[in-house]
Amino acid sequence: MPEKQNPILLSSSLNLVSAARAIADGGVIAHPTESVWGLACDPSNPDAVHRLLQLKNRPLEKGLILVSGDAGHFGGLLHNLSGDQRARIDATWPGPVTWLVPHFDQVPPWISGIHHSVALRHTAHPFTAALTRAFGGAIVSTSANPAGCQPARHKFQVLRYFGDQLDFVGGGDTGGRRAPSEIRDAASGRIVRAG
Repeated sequence: MPEKQNPILLSSSLNLVSAARAIADGGVIAHPTESVWGLACDPSNPDAVHRLLQLKNRPLEKGLILVSGDAGHFGGLLHNLSGDQRARIDATWPGPVTWLVPHFDQVPPWISGIHHSVALRHTAHPFTAALTRAFGGAIVSTSANPAGCQPARHKFQVLRYFGDQLDFVGGGDTGGRRAPSEIRDAASGRIVRAG
């Protein structure tokens, strides 16, 4: 007799596969993060990034955050840091701290905007971390809200903001943090946005 599968685990696996496939196919999805819901897409796909920015009414110049459950997905972006800089970052990852690191033209302008640095976060959120592993790389992740509106903390708020304009919405609950991720500058250690 075949062993029964846990319907919750099976549902979660199907969600991961659907979300990763939507990103790989050039879609924009909504997913939970440590504190709020995020909009995500493939950072190497300029059409997907431009669609995400259009949904949010966010200017390209501001740049976007790259998120992964595996710091190895950030590739050479971490290789030019000093030992002290890397130690500062490693002390906070995985977790809700986003670091600004110099990109040396290793990322396209639709990710960095007008900045010489790129924002990176090694997430500890179980769904989002698993999603990036299923996708096979870092994803763009930015708060799920139109510019000027409060970030969505619940799935129903995402749906109210974006309706059926997204290719996938799901992944469970946020991590319960009240504040958005803290942003720090890797070169100086300075806190750019308090969490």
